[in-house]
Amino acid sequence: MSTLLIKNTALIVTMDDHDRELKNSSIFCRDGFIEQLGTTAELPQTADKVIDLHNHLVLPGLVNTHHHFYQTLTRAVPAAQDVNLFNWLKTLYPIWARMTSEDIFISTQTALAELALSGCTTASDHLYLFPNGAKLDDEIEAAETIGLRLHASRGSMSLGESKGGLPPDSVVDDEDTILKDSQRLIERYHDPNPGSKVQIVLAPCSPFSVTGELMRQSAVLAREYHVQLHTHLAETQDEEAFCIEKFGYKPVAYMQSVDWIGEDVWFAHSVHVNQDEINLFARTGCGVAHCPSSNMRLGSGIAPILDLMDAGVKVSLGVDGSASNDSSHMLAETRQAMLLARLGSGLKGASLSGKDTPPLLTARQALSLATRGGASVLGRQDIGSLEVGKCADFIAINLNRLDFSGALHDPLAAAVFCTPQKVDLNVVGGEIIVKDGQLQTLDLTNHIQKHNRAAKRLVEGQA
Repeated sequence: MSTLLIKNTALIVTMDDHDRELKNSSIFCRDGFIEQLGTTAELPQTADKVIDLHNHLVLPGLVNTHHHFYQTLTRAVPAAQDVNLFNWLKTLYPIWARMTSEDIFISTQTALAELALSGCTTASDHLYLFPNGAKLDDEIEAAETIGLRLHASRGSMSLGESKGGLPPDSVVDDEDTILKDSQRLIERYHDPNPGSKVQIVLAPCSPFSVTGELMRQSAVLAREYHVQLHTHLAETQDEEAFCIEKFGYKPVAYMQSVDWIGEDVWFAHSVHVNQDEINLFARTGCGVAHCPSSNMRLGSGIAPILDLMDAGVKVSLGVDGSASNDSSHMLAETRQAMLLARLGSGLKGASLSGKDTPPLLTARQALSLATRGGASVLGRQDIGSLEVGKCADFIAINLNRLDFSGALHDPLAAAVFCTPQKVDLNVVGGEIIVKDGQLQTLDLTNHIQKHNRAAKRLVEGQA
């Protein structure tokens, strides 16, 4: 039995059904779950650990629903800086083919450390190539050292260039091997219980890197074991042209043809979707991971987030791969989502005045995508808001800093509108991951040196 008391906060934003914003309040946690939430005077005054958070804003832990941890090793590669998705991939595939198990482990620690320092408590990662003996187990073991919750997606690529796909044959795998390993990982690691730290997702990479048969068989296996399905979809116009030529369908219709539509499915990007496809997502419960920075970085387009939200589609945020964002900062992604949605409204012809001006995505809506939206897309009822009975996953930001000066009339808006900050506290399941702005679970000085050596070896092609 362990208890944790967070007291004297300036403001707690619950992000629950009532969207409560509680001043001068506290949170009492027992064994990793929230037991009491209310004014400081109402709650116990002692616990095994007590943290005084006067001058701090407290938020639910942020939920990242799309990432590629391994890509922290290939950030800002010169030849991949100024190209679109397909050329970006073709440039990086040969570099990624040199990765080892140790590279997967090191890069996972880097990505999760960045995420933790930027307010993330649960992250879904999409690992879809396994060269030189690398495996998803390497990522799962690395995540345990950092302490965040992990939805580990067993990605895959089986459609190489020789069969009409985009990736080189050197980074694709046999489909029987993929399915057998997927089953092994589910049976070994997947924990569906409240408070679980690891869940497995089946995630064939994209329409241009796997066959329709692998998509169908992955869906069958996932539904047999009651795990979720994830893939990239409708990210670029090149992808749409590929799907029409290869399969005779646009991307969303292709997903329908391989039984990849339903409440257990979420798609990354969904930039190029029309209203009928948006309505299909809403009607069938498909989720979308919005990746604004990556979409901007690769020139993919602006996803119709307000249209998706208005239709009732489950929408969340993803920082995406750290080679197409070059960062793993969840608060920054929250701000980017808000700003890009506003730009999208402007490009539709909205004026700054007048009765017909479309609504702009608010700071609170953006934060909801990063918390409740992420929990919903991942199919989790135990995270995403601060409520009695839910996981003790929360973050705190010290408001007494230059970056927020002049904005304390609305601390929540300040956290989104102002320059994105690192968090001062990050708690996952009652365990302190970040304290006083410092990561508690990894020696970053030594780790950064190891990570840079690994990146140099990969990018320079050293053995």
